Amino acid sequence: MPKKYIFIALLVLLPAGFILFNTLFSNKPDMPKIASGKFDETKLVGNFHGQVYDVPKYESASLSSIDLLEKTDVLGSKKKKGEKRIEVDLTNQKLYAYQGDDKEYEFDVSTGKWGLTPTGEFRIWYKLKYATMAGGSQALGTYYYLPNVPFTMYFHQGYGIHGTYWHDNFGHPMSHGCVNMRTEEAEKIFYWANPSLAEGVDSVMSSDDNQGTKVIVYGDTPNE
Repeated sequence: MPKKYIFIALLVLLPAGFILFNTLFSNKPDMPKIASGKFDETKLVGNFHGQVYDVPKYESASLSSIDLLEKTDVLGSKKKKGEKRIEVDLTNQKLYAYQGDDKEYEFDVSTGKWGLTPTGEFRIWYKLKYATMAGGSQALGTYYYLPNVPFTMYFHQGYGIHGTYWHDNFGHPMSHGCVNMRTEEAEKIFYWANPSLAEGVDSVMSSDDNQGTKVIVYGDTPNE
């Protein structure tokens, strides 16, 4: 092949390879840092794909203390009616929460559009009442910086189930791989799922005696 054609081919393929690399890797959520889980009053502005959003401080209004006590395992309690699990149906953009054979919750969610939501069987390994998330690519216009993301439950590396203040298009793919929920619904799952939070604590990691709830992700995300 003449050198000029090789040069032309490289000019075409190298940018395409750069875009593919960024799509596959730059859109992967960053690993979370160890944090208190408390609301950060100094970070009140979020950015998602160039759009700026005020960061609200969520005040629990949808759940009574009685509801929380009924739905949440008390740390050290022996009362159980079967193992808890969360199922995320990518095809139908749904989240289901089960305890044994009983379905406790069913909610619309938004899974990966600019990055794939991982499929398989996982466990919640880290829970924070508020977390900071960042990632994407400024070159591709997919950069995001989102402080104080409410009711975050990491189930695989930096992929989590969490509340959302930057969109309300649930039932359609809208994320970089995480599972976006309405904040009031994420709160219910947050306090229902394990690992359990001790009173007055806003973050917890899974441990042998306080193991995270199983998360099963399946299906194919709609191409929207």
